[in-house]
Amino acid sequence: MLFVLILFSLILSLTFHEYGHGIMAKYFGDRTAEQQGRLTLNPIPHIDPMGLLMVIFIGFGFAKPVPTDPRNYTSRWGVLFVAAAGPFMNLLVAFVAINLYGLGLFMGWSLFEGQAANNFFIFLASINMLLMVFNLIPIGPLDGHYILPYFLPNNLARIYLYYNNRYGNWFLLSLVVLALMGIPIFSYVWEFGQTLLRLIMLF
Repeated sequence: MLFVLILFSLILSLTFHEYGHGIMAKYFGDRTAEQQGRLTLNPIPHIDPMGLLMVIFIGFGFAKPVPTDPRNYTSRWGVLFVAAAGPFMNLLVAFVAINLYGLGLFMGWSLFEGQAANNFFIFLASINMLLMVFNLIPIGPLDGHYILPYFLPNNLARIYLYYNNRYGNWFLLSLVVLALMGIPIFSYVWEFGQTLLRLIMLF
């Protein structure tokens, strides 16, 4: 049951993440995701078979990236906001989940009592905070690599993009391999996410 709750929470979280990218892209004039049936909260179109298998067997994975075409954006800020929309959606889900659970306990609603409810809402909030923090890391294909150049001087942004395009994927893969070898790299990401989660709790 615990495994099912975690799996469901991961799939739900990844779905909202990708939906965030798609809806923001549409706001900035790009309807690519909508035209390909990806502007939906139905998890099935967002599932990547390999990413799902990784979730099942090693505990983390990925969804199928939402297709976007920056050439359709109506603003030069489109890339920034579309990239940030995924992590923001994870923050929103975490905020709603943890505070809805807190409200339910405060009001004494029976639906929110018991270990199953505790596991679901805590895992859902925690996983979303983990996804938010992880995707904001500015390496490889993660959302953070689209965001960071907007906060750098033009010359540094060009240098960063050049080296990230060449070596970012390898660096990210190296971090994953080290984590699988037992080096607690991603535990820092988890702990930082938990710290942020405590800051958005209203109850």
